[in-house]
Amino acid sequence: MAKYSTGGIGGDSGGACELCGADGASLQTVTVAGATLEVCAECAQHGETATSASANDGRASERERRRKAAQNAARLDDARTVQTDWESGADYEDDPLPYLVRGYGRLVEAARQEAGLQTDELAAELDAAEDDLVAIEQGRAARANVGGSVIDALEERFDIELSDE
Repeated sequence: MAKYSTGGIGGDSGGACELCGADGASLQTVTVAGATLEVCAECAQHGETATSASANDGRASERERRRKAAQNAARLDDARTVQTDWESGADYEDDPLPYLVRGYGRLVEAARQEAGLQTDELAAELDAAEDDLVAIEQGRAARANVGGSVIDALEERFDIELSDE
């Protein structure tokens, strides 16, 4: 009859296998389902000996160490290759783009359509590039390097609030 214990009283198995209960057998220390037990040779096949378990733990920790090292290397590589919207030679301080309200593109598009204007007509009226107006309507003002003066002109023309100040 199997005992399924982790040892007898005081941690002594009393010379019996802790899996099958066999008495008087030569016992080995093995790990079965995460528990370290004293078992007979027949039950030892169901577990890992202390040396093989520690070797497996060593291999697993080495794999984990290598995986983490690869993740860190990938993060560093990503950090080095970050693309920014910064344009060399541009003077951002002359016409800075203000912080814009959420959904500013939809606001501008709705106001333009309500006024019955096409983007090229509005661009001509504001003396702005049509590409800048399209970028604003698509929510790409920062990436397209649209100047703050275009935002100011749109706010004034349509009497809407685009700056989040």
